[in-house]
Formats: sequence, structure tokens, C-alpha cells
Amino acid sequence: MMREFKRKARVLLIDDNSDHLRGIKELVTLESSFDVVGATTSANLGINLAKKYRPDLILMDINMPEKDGLQAIQEIEKLDLGCRIIALSGYDDSDLIFRAMKIGAKGYILKTMASAQLIYAMDEVASGKVYLPSALSSRFFEYFQDSYKEENAISEEENLLTYLTGREEEVLELLTQGNNYKAIAGKLFISETTVKTHVNNIFQKLQVNDRTQAVLYALNNGFANRKRAKLTA
Repeated sequence: MMREFKRKARVLLIDDNSDHLRGIKELVTLESSFDVVGATTSANLGINLAKKYRPDLILMDINMPEKDGLQAIQEIEKLDLGCRIIALSGYDDSDLIFRAMKIGAKGYILKTMASAQLIYAMDEVASGKVYLPSALSSRFFEYFQDSYKEENAISEEENLLTYLTGREEEVLELLTQGNNYKAIAGKLFISETTVKTHVNNIFQKLQVNDRTQAVLYALNNGFANRKRAKLTA
């Protein structure tokens, strides 16, 4: 019975520093199970090699003079070759890490990190995982959360909560606390029919279709902070 042959994962190396490139190639060849199918100091040549060999993994230097690694990652991602890319950099800059991961990199490694860590990162990313060293991961997620908040922040003019009346705000606050219509009616000393009227008005003003969407809109757009500000004003 013939033994099934398992192909070694193929890696392409792109780094404008020829000494560093040579060192990585030697390391990967001697210490890993990867097959180096190409190594180049040129981002443009690297893109052509990616199209030619369709490697499983690419180690991409971010800081290159001819074309930076971020541009190269974007171009390779658009080709849809199925390559997984690890960004290589000499900088532990949070913005750079975020931008690299946002455009498609599946890992980020500092050039100063230990050889064993690079091989481990390659194994992780090649197996379908995402890799960030622990020293960088917390900073990346903090930056990601801050960037997400900035991108999704709604200005006061755009915030539909500003259109609610005082009574509608009271009803919405009770909805966010999980109260049903009957409970809201009891707490505000109004009828359930009146509660339903207020809720329908809230739906229209917030441009939502149900109470779950209304509550989510309120929570995502600073409703609690607006209430606190009014109470302390």
C-alpha cells in the first residue's frame, strides 16, 4: 500500500533588507517544515511570484521603499490567491498593526522577535489561525476598539435620540431595563394603550421596527450618557 504523500506548505519571503531576507530564508529552510518557493527584496517582484507560485504563506516586510508592504498586501488580497500573509516590521506601532490586519494580514511579527516565535507564528497562520504576539495583542485590540468607536460615532445632529420627547425617553429607558408594556404603564401611571402609542412613536423616530432594535440603537448611541447628562445639568 502506497504511503500518502503530504505536500509541504510553501512560503514566499519578501523583505527589502537582503541580509535579513537571507537570514529568514536560512531559518525557515533549516528549522521549519515549510518549503521556500521564492525570496525577493522587491514588493513588485514578490507580487508576481505570488501569482506564479500561489504559496500557502507569505512573509511580507511592511517598510519597503519601492512599494510598501501594505500596498503589496492589498494587491495580493485582490488577486484572491488563497495566500495567508504575515506582516514583518521593525515597528510595534499600533496604527501600523491595525492597518495591516484590517487589509488582510493574518499575523504581525516584529523583526526583533526570537526565531522560534517566527516559526511558531508561521505554523499558526498556515493552519488557519491569526497570530499576534502577546506583547502586541492587547495594544492592537485597544486600538481596534478606539477606532471602531470613532468610525461608528454619530454626531449630535445625526443622533435620532434627539427627536424623542421627555416622556418617550422615560419609556425607552424602561424598555432598556427589560420592562414589558404593562410594567412600564404601572411605573409611569399611564395606560398600556398610551405606552404602546409612545413606543410606536419611538420606533418611527429611531427608524426601527421592534423594541430590540430600539434598545440596541439606544445603547449604541449614548442613551445612558445623555440621561446622566440631563440629570446633572
